[in-house]
Amino acid sequence: MPYKKKEIEKVYYRIGEVAGMFNVNVSLIRFWETEFDIIKPYRNKKGNRFFTPQDVDNFRLIYHLVKERGYTLQGAREKLKGNPVDLQKDHEVVKSLQQIRSFLINLKEEL
Repeated sequence: MPYKKKEIEKVYYRIGEVAGMFNVNVSLIRFWETEFDIIKPYRNKKGNRFFTPQDVDNFRLIYHLVKERGYTLQGAREKLKGNPVDLQKDHEVVKSLQQIRSFLINLKEEL
């Protein structure tokens, strides 16, 4: 039976890594942390923030609402409090459609 190498998944992400994922400044990540209750990073004794994958998913939702859909911070807060499950499903659909679109564009360029 062949050996299958498991993908290593990080338990914690530093604030710079999270900012790099969304191509935003670190200060915006700090600001969103204070504005949205759903983001609660772990802090070590020095005060460094460490974000869980769940926090990164929450940032992804916030980024989608604020930057891509044009919601205000108050509107995004209300949307997240209203029904986050539906919002998560909608975001997953948008993400999968974007992946399909990029695949089709790559396929078109190869032809």
